[in-house]
Amino acid sequence: MKRERKFLDAIADVPDEMIEETEKRLTQTYSAKSKKRLLWLLPAVACLLLFAGAILWFALPGTRLQKKPKETPRLQAAAPIMEVSMPETYAFDDSETRWKIRDENPVEDSFTEGLLTFSYETASALLAEGEENVNYSPLSLYYALALAATGAEGETKEELLALLHVPDTDTLAAQCGNFFRLSYQDNEIGIRKIANSLWMDKDTAWKQGFIEGAAKNFYSSVFSMDLGSEEAAAAMSAWISEQTNGSLAPALSPDEESVLRLINTVTFHDEWVDRFNKEKTKPDSFTLSDGSSVTCDFMNRTYDSHGFSLGDGYTRSSLSLKNNTMVFILPDEGVSPQSLVDTPEKMREAFEGGEDYMGEVVWQVPKFDFASSLDLKETLNHLGVSSAFGADADFSGITDDAAFLSGVTQGTHIAVNEDGVDASAFTMIDYAGAAMPEGQADMRLTRPFLYGIIGTDGSLLFVGICENPAAN
Repeated sequence: MKRERKFLDAIADVPDEMIEETEKRLTQTYSAKSKKRLLWLLPAVACLLLFAGAILWFALPGTRLQKKPKETPRLQAAAPIMEVSMPETYAFDDSETRWKIRDENPVEDSFTEGLLTFSYETASALLAEGEENVNYSPLSLYYALALAATGAEGETKEELLALLHVPDTDTLAAQCGNFFRLSYQDNEIGIRKIANSLWMDKDTAWKQGFIEGAAKNFYSSVFSMDLGSEEAAAAMSAWISEQTNGSLAPALSPDEESVLRLINTVTFHDEWVDRFNKEKTKPDSFTLSDGSSVTCDFMNRTYDSHGFSLGDGYTRSSLSLKNNTMVFILPDEGVSPQSLVDTPEKMREAFEGGEDYMGEVVWQVPKFDFASSLDLKETLNHLGVSSAFGADADFSGITDDAAFLSGVTQGTHIAVNEDGVDASAFTMIDYAGAAMPEGQADMRLTRPFLYGIIGTDGSLLFVGICENPAAN
């Protein structure tokens, strides 16, 4: 067995539900205080996105990261030696099956709150700096780290569990499995599919318990190949492309030292409940942070009676998709989006706080379509995950050989138009009835703003800052 090795691993996720039933279920999953904060979401219906892939790369001391190839490798199929059947799905209006799946896969309040806390902690650290477009999937990173944690021991495991806000790996695996099954959807209205795979070096022995747990709770197919070959890199790219309906086909590099790759994808598409009228889409000016402006297309709509919230330095409202909700937070004039998220507490306040109102809401939403890339290693170090990146890291639940994380990155994409929302994330962890009107809200998003994708259970699927909707 080689002295120096690398592992690659990936993961992500997202949940599901119909709006008319959201309020009913929130009474079961949230405290009274949390419900009050989330009530402003209920007049809307569901939202967007997400295609997410996560890759974890475990490396032994002395290894170096390979450069991304200039060209995408040739795509070709690979036959798994272990294949799993995906969870049951259902039609958009099949509430009986939906609630049956929910009843059979309980997700504890503590897990949901822990996931939300993790989302605010990591997103705050990532979004508070810079003045450019950024899109981040907390759920993708959570699942990537969760899968890594199921193979960790000692201090490494304790640090990961602390960040994930789960007491032990058994609870983590079981809750991730239940959340996975609740999230899976593929019907005539929307797609939210999660897929995972293990790519194992054919000459290396693996801990069977880790493989079985990955299959049971993360629905991972298992492939055995020479991971140092071009064929393996092409097959992995082909698998990602197939799982995401061709929306992503990353150029993966073959690596002779790589012994394991765990890859996750999440494909998401959703439609607005009330589609924007394309005839009302008009060009207008968007003012950038530096005072300059760009011209872009804006979608326009006015609601006579719509929910909104006013807080310290911001106005917040939401637009409904058919399965989730997209939230927009417009900072007051002179207030930057970054200042609203520079601590986890301030970010939670921006998404959940403020005074709730019902009244006329004028919407002017720029169409935007952009990608972003994030280096997450420093963020994880700052949040207490340090031993996993050192030579003393303990991932003995995966292999008896020493291994450590050498880097964590995430690439994402989001597109918003008159019909709905599409988005994707690719995380790579390198080892080495209307109420009486109460006012008016002007949601003219003509300057940098904060947005989020909220699941019907309150989880934060995606969050980002749009600094320039004209930038790709």
